[in-house]
Parts: sequence; structure tokens; C-alpha cells
Amino acid sequence: MSYPIEQIRADFPILGEKIRNKPLVYLDNAASCQKPQAVIGAIVHTYSHEYANIHRGVHTLSVKATDKFEAAREKVRAFINAKSDKEIIFVRGATEAINLVAQSYGKSQLKAGDEIVISAMEHHANIVPWQMLCQQIGAVLKVAPINQQGELLFDEFESLLNANTKLVAITHMSNALGTINPVEKIIAAAHAKNIPVLLDGAQAIPHMAVDVQALDCDFYVFSGHKLYGPSGTGVLYGKQALLEAMPPYQGGGDMIRQVTFEKTTYAGLPHKFEAGTPAIAEIIGLGAAIDYVSAIGMDKIAAYEAELLDYATEQAREIKGLNIIGQAEHKGGILSFTLDHIHPHDIGTMLDSLGIAVRAGHHCAMPVMDFYGVPATARASFAMYNTRQEIDVLMQGIKSLIEVFG
Repeated sequence: MSYPIEQIRADFPILGEKIRNKPLVYLDNAASCQKPQAVIGAIVHTYSHEYANIHRGVHTLSVKATDKFEAAREKVRAFINAKSDKEIIFVRGATEAINLVAQSYGKSQLKAGDEIVISAMEHHANIVPWQMLCQQIGAVLKVAPINQQGELLFDEFESLLNANTKLVAITHMSNALGTINPVEKIIAAAHAKNIPVLLDGAQAIPHMAVDVQALDCDFYVFSGHKLYGPSGTGVLYGKQALLEAMPPYQGGGDMIRQVTFEKTTYAGLPHKFEAGTPAIAEIIGLGAAIDYVSAIGMDKIAAYEAELLDYATEQAREIKGLNIIGQAEHKGGILSFTLDHIHPHDIGTMLDSLGIAVRAGHHCAMPVMDFYGVPATARASFAMYNTRQEIDVLMQGIKSLIEVFG
């Protein structure tokens, strides 16, 4: 069956917008994806007909909202093939999930002199929380290098693993380069030395099928807003035994079993890590987003986006003065580039005048920019609703930009 691109595009209301009197060409998906009507509708329906606070109420609205919220947890569990819904913790995004692991697992399990290994292509969200933990407890952060293509130097990564290594935290797919890391190999190498692995899946989750049991990762984190769901939602997957041994990250309502002034006992999983009122309607919306992409099929989405990236890369290589940053053999739908003598911010501004939305900057990956010796890049990032025609518009825009700057 062919890929239903026209139907998919029709499901996203914002794709019909005009920007500066030009049809919107939205190529900023690595920063955040647009939302299908199914997600928008789920949120509107919840607030219009079924909203109340969850878990504690016995009245009809509370029971309905609780059932929908917990149904979304089961959808996430099935989507990433976790063993149990107890392993699915709802958070505000991948950033909060990493901070939770750093402050709960890290503080309780690591000590001074222990080492944490990350890579040189990480997003700031998978650098800064570990730096903060290292400052707090005296642990040491080690960085596995990359090559000019933007690929992890696996042998050098493996050589960093030793008896002092207590955690590996690595991106599944780079937001700045598009590199898809060999995560199966990384996990196997770490587990051979009994080192747990956290995967930052914020970029990977909308582009490929993820099976946490097949991967055998210990933690997996992702954000809802990059998976066509609402902002302010995210997921921490953790193996049940690890989560059960970890202390709560925050204290408050819903994460307790019993409270007295002398002592508090905590709720079981997953509620131990979900203090306070969550983003109820938004999590229900995340469940709708998972239903939506699952109905299309993650393998179909991956194959379609791979074709888009190949097409865009071929076109880009034909443009004199365009330099692609990140040319890994295994890559997701991200095209980061610079143009000779034109600052990336000027690229972003000029393309916006043509209705084209790209990202310009360091993409929360300053060490990557330092590695390539550039202040910033322009980044076009593709999603399941983008088209070859939109890539043509982008490339024509880049050519006209080069002409203007002469």
C-alpha cells in the first residue's frame, strides 16, 4: 500500500496556514512537531466533557479522566514494548526524565570517583544534568568522541568503560546531526561490564519503532511534543527493579501511601515518581498521538522519511557553497548545513520570508558546534507529513539566498 501523504497532511490543520503570504513549509520538526486533529480533538474533548483531577476522586468525571489517563499509560507501554505499565513514568519531557534519573538513581547509586560516560554529540539535556550530579557527589563525566561524519568512535567509547563506570547516557539519534547511534552495540558493551544504559530517545521516537525489551536498555526517555503530541508531556521508561530501588524525585500529593508528621511512606510504581497533578488532558492527547502514528505504522513512516532525507541530501550536494554538517552512514531526517559567507541566522530569517520554517542556531548542542568549528548551523528537519515538493521549495529558497548575498 502506498504512503497516504495527502491524507496525513489533511489531518494537520496548521499545514494549511500561510506565512508572509506563502504556503507554510514547516521543516523545524526536530525542535517540535505539529499536531494532528486527533490530538487536538482529544484535548478539547477532555476539557469539554471529561475533565477532573485523577486518581483520588470517586465521582464520575474523575473516574472517566483517570481511566483515560491510565489508558494512555498502557498505550505508551505497548508502543515501546515495556514489560509493565509500572515502568512508564509520566514527566514533562525528556529533560525532566533525565534529571529524574540523575537526581534519584544517580544520587542514590553513584559516589565520588564513579564515572558517567556520554558522547560528544549530546543535547544539553543529556550533558548538564550529569555535570550537576558530578558537582554534587564528586563523580566524573567522560565524553566519547565522534568523527567528522558525526559518528561515534565506537572503539574509543568502549575503551572508556571500566570498573569505575557506573552509567552510560547516550542519544539514540542526534538532534544536531541526525546520526542514529548503534545503540544495540553500545548497550551490549556496557552490559558486558554490568553498566546500566540510559538512552535519550527524544529525536528517535517519532522516526522509528522502539522496543525497549529488544534493546535491553535500562532507561529510555522521550518527549511528547516531538511525537506529534502536546508539549509539557514526556515519558521515562525504566526497568522495574531499578525504579523500585530509586527514591522519589519530588514529594507531594499522589506519590504517597501514608503521611504523618513523623513519617511518610511512598506509593508504589509508577505513582512514586508522579507527584502532584499531572498534565491530564495533555497525557490523554499523547495517547491519541500514539494511536495516530501507530495506525500509519512506524516502519512506513521510517521508510518514507528515509526517502525524503535521501532526496534532500542529493539536492543539497548540488548546491555550491552549501556544506552539510553531519553525514553519518546511519542517519534520521535531519539536514544541518552552513552556507559560505552567510550566517545561519540570516539563512533562517531569509527563508522565513519565503514561508519556510527551519531552525538556526546551536540546537542545544554547543559542543557539537565547537567540534565542527562553526558558531551555528541551519537545520531542516523532516517529519512524516513533509513532501518532496517542500524540499524543492527549500532548495530553491537556498539558491535565491546565495544569489542575494552574491
